[in-house]
Amino acid sequence: MKPLLLAAALMLAAGPALAQNAAQIERARTGAACPKCNLFQADLGGLELRAPNFVGARLRQADFSLATIVGARLAGADLRDIDAYGAVLTGGDFSNADLTNASFVGAYLNRSSFAGAKLSGTNFSGADLSGARGLTSAQLVAACGDESTRLPAGLRISACR
Repeated sequence: MKPLLLAAALMLAAGPALAQNAAQIERARTGAACPKCNLFQADLGGLELRAPNFVGARLRQADFSLATIVGARLAGADLRDIDAYGAVLTGGDFSNADLTNASFVGAYLNRSSFAGAKLSGTNFSGADLSGARGLTSAQLVAACGDESTRLPAGLRISACR
């Protein structure tokens, strides 16, 4: 009986899972600053935003497809599993962000900073990163692309499987 009580107490102490915050998502969709917001699964696809501040925000599984977002501040953000198909994300700050399993297929990422970003499983097929900053060979070993992926001089990326 005691193990059952312990398990129940631990489940209560853990609290509910962090779900998205609809009010914060609506604010973010207007381009308002939303650092450290919970934007889990936010639909930002097709939006045009200028310099939104999403520093440290939780954007896991968010949709950035076909968005035009210039100068986004995403340092330290949780961007795991995002879909940024065909997005224009110029001048973005992705430094120290977690981009695990993110999809940037066909995205335009010039002048964006990736210093310290985690790129494990990130798909850059057809993406233009030719003017990106802070990318290293060590980061790109964990990512993938294709023959049309454009990278800064001297960097290479493995083909996606």
